[in-house]
Amino acid sequence: MFACRLPWWRSSVTCKSWQSGHFLPWASCQMLPIKGIDTTVGQEQQAGMKEKQVLEDSEMHLARRDTEALFQEQPETGNQYLEDTLLRSYLKTHLPPKVLEEVHQDLERFGNRLLTKIQPLSWECELNPPVFQQFDAWGRRVDHIHTCSAWRRMKEISAEEGLIAEAYEKRYSNWSRLYQAVKLYLFSSSSGGFSCPLAMTDGAAKVIESLGISGSLKNAFDRLTSRDPEKFWTSGQWMTERRGGSDVANGTETVARKQPDGTYRLYGFKWFTSAADSDMALTLARIADAEGQCTEGSRGLSLFFLRVRDEEGKLNNIQVQRLKDKLGTRQMATAELWLQGARAELISAEGRGVAAISNMLNITRIHNVIGAVASMRRMISLSRDYACKRVAFGKLLKDHPLHVQTIARMEVQVRGAFLLLMDIVRLLGLAETNLASEQEQLLLRLLIPVAKLYTGKQASAVAVEAMESFGGQGYMEDTGLPVILRDALVLSIWEGTTNILSLDVLRSLAKSQGQVMAVFLSTVQKKLELASGTEELSPAVQRAREAVGSLQQFMAATGSERALTMELAARDFSYSLARIYTG
Repeated sequence: MFACRLPWWRSSVTCKSWQSGHFLPWASCQMLPIKGIDTTVGQEQQAGMKEKQVLEDSEMHLARRDTEALFQEQPETGNQYLEDTLLRSYLKTHLPPKVLEEVHQDLERFGNRLLTKIQPLSWECELNPPVFQQFDAWGRRVDHIHTCSAWRRMKEISAEEGLIAEAYEKRYSNWSRLYQAVKLYLFSSSSGGFSCPLAMTDGAAKVIESLGISGSLKNAFDRLTSRDPEKFWTSGQWMTERRGGSDVANGTETVARKQPDGTYRLYGFKWFTSAADSDMALTLARIADAEGQCTEGSRGLSLFFLRVRDEEGKLNNIQVQRLKDKLGTRQMATAELWLQGARAELISAEGRGVAAISNMLNITRIHNVIGAVASMRRMISLSRDYACKRVAFGKLLKDHPLHVQTIARMEVQVRGAFLLLMDIVRLLGLAETNLASEQEQLLLRLLIPVAKLYTGKQASAVAVEAMESFGGQGYMEDTGLPVILRDALVLSIWEGTTNILSLDVLRSLAKSQGQVMAVFLSTVQKKLELASGTEELSPAVQRAREAVGSLQQFMAATGSERALTMELAARDFSYSLARIYTG
């Protein structure tokens, strides 16, 4: 082992003294004899110093070698669209050839933009979360939410890519909604949390479209669906108040007072408002009569449209109390807001607010599914790439059968969830273009809550499992992997928890007087009949049929206490529906 670790012939170059960390002339590393002076003592000192240097350098080299062994190659992905073979296969199978040709070109271009331009912005959003400034330097209340430039750029990109517009322009008729969903699916994991305001923006556009686009709502709709970054608006969805979230019938305290000009002033406290930097919002409130009295329950709720700020940028009689300190989705501003006479417009029939906003909930729940599937795909893609680079126990992770089996099981989960998502947006596209049959509309009504509750749970489980596949690196904050996990955890909570949606599934069954379940079973049977012609699928077909049989037996055996039994079993029942249909 050479102290200076340089070729012997390079006698005049500089070398590094590993002990001091400084560069020294090569000559200074040697003790040269000087004429007329006894060098015996010097030679002994030289030998002792050399021995000491060798020992020290040996120890340092070993320590450095051990450190170097910890370096690992970073997992990377390329063009998300080109690498997603299941997505490309699905589009090739289902889209008309002319549509496929145009869509393929755009998605390949978008995949490159995601890789080179959008993903870096995503990390910038994570590192620079929104900051709330309540007062300026002179004590004036400003209630300003500062967002980073990357977040604002995400808004511009969303408009440029038509991430909302695509569904409403209907360039590809009933396939437009599916195409939009595919772009959102690709965008989601690189959006830096901007997928959330897009979900509510899409939902608001859907509500306005369903109510009829007229008056001030036309301007709002045009902006929500614009491809022009200068005109594009995002929308909030202000429903949650102090008494709770899903129970809006009993939890909404906001009061609306009618003004002489026909508009309303809203007074109340919105406890959880996502994307508080949005341009507009849809919100529920109770209209007060001449005596100031309000109707209780869901029949007292009406739907209102409001601008968050006026043309001068001043808040619309809204005070920001604080930003929420959340576990995840920290890139997005979520706030507590006081409405202190906010000017608003009634857009639903009086007392029909819940029914009017239901379209928004359906859209945002589908976006939730998109986010869940995209999150799983992202984690598995990184895990697979890492398995091709990381060496453990003398071979790559991909050469360990147990490791591959673990990834394969996750892959099955995300593939099933993806196909479930695609079937839902396919049905939605048919419904939006008046091409869906009554049976297809009933099936869509059932599958939306089923898919939302199930994929929300899947996403969390897959994120945890995938993190483990990276070992200790999966737990390191600067890898970005913990961000994916934290953001995935909200997917089973936002837009209805698992239990709430399980009860919603039961309501859809009861409201249709069994028609929904009949359509579900007949659809499943048709799919199984198609699959039964393929010998390799026979075992899977048999297992699916057994699961259907068990489900039917359970429903037949609920007996006299059917309501209680079904409520207790609502979660497991909904899981069964999801697994059977996905299978």
